[in-house]
Amino acid sequence: MSEENKRIIIWCGNAANQKALANKIAKQFNVVGIVVDAHIGAGGKHKKVTLIKRIIDRIRFAPIYNAWKNLMHYYDGQYIQWPDVPIIKVNSINESATEKFSKELKPDLIIVSGTAIIKEPLVSLSLSVGIMNLHTGLSPYVKGGPNCTNWCIANGDFHLVGNTIMWLNAGIDSGNIITTETIDILNAKSLNEAHYMVMEHAHELYLKSIEYIMTNKPPYQSIAQTSIDKGGLYLTKMWTAEKKRALLLNWKERHTISSGVIPKTISLP
Repeated sequence: MSEENKRIIIWCGNAANQKALANKIAKQFNVVGIVVDAHIGAGGKHKKVTLIKRIIDRIRFAPIYNAWKNLMHYYDGQYIQWPDVPIIKVNSINESATEKFSKELKPDLIIVSGTAIIKEPLVSLSLSVGIMNLHTGLSPYVKGGPNCTNWCIANGDFHLVGNTIMWLNAGIDSGNIITTETIDILNAKSLNEAHYMVMEHAHELYLKSIEYIMTNKPPYQSIAQTSIDKGGLYLTKMWTAEKKRALLLNWKERHTISSGVIPKTISLP
């Protein structure tokens, strides 16, 4: 089998941006199957939050919620269907069905994006290439969620907006890095445009990384994050109203905020 014809399976979330990414990959490479993590039951953590509080939060911080909603509407309009390859949908990516489906299709490379944290035995599946993961944040500087671009804006760290392609491990956005790049969103006209720029860049970086794998032989680039910086981990429970207010203020004042130390990025060989 030539490098270009290596078999790819995609493990991804069910959102429109993931459908867009799957279509872009399938257009260029040999995608033989897709597992869609539907995240069914993921909303249980919100049961303790009253409906009225959630409604008030969405009204107060409408620009933040609308930026993401508008991005999803855009991708839904651009990519109506999933690629025409075998697809299964699972309630959770870690179901046994994911392993069974993946082993049957004998992939060389698995592409991950937008799933829940992947656990054993999936992390250790034996593949000729490995498992790659997209993090829409700049590792190791900004890891976690719910949205690393929003965290950068809220913290005034516009210089840390970026994307990472890494080898998957069992941690949170902590695998060895294949490549990273930053993105300048200061001149974006709106939060909508800023998020579009980041997501399109993420897709482009993934495609370039897959092309690198397909046109080269191992060993592939694999840089330990600890060799770059300690970085920071952000969790959804930390994404408070205070942080959302900071985001809106910092976005408004973005041209007056001084940049921090230029982060180290990892270019493809």
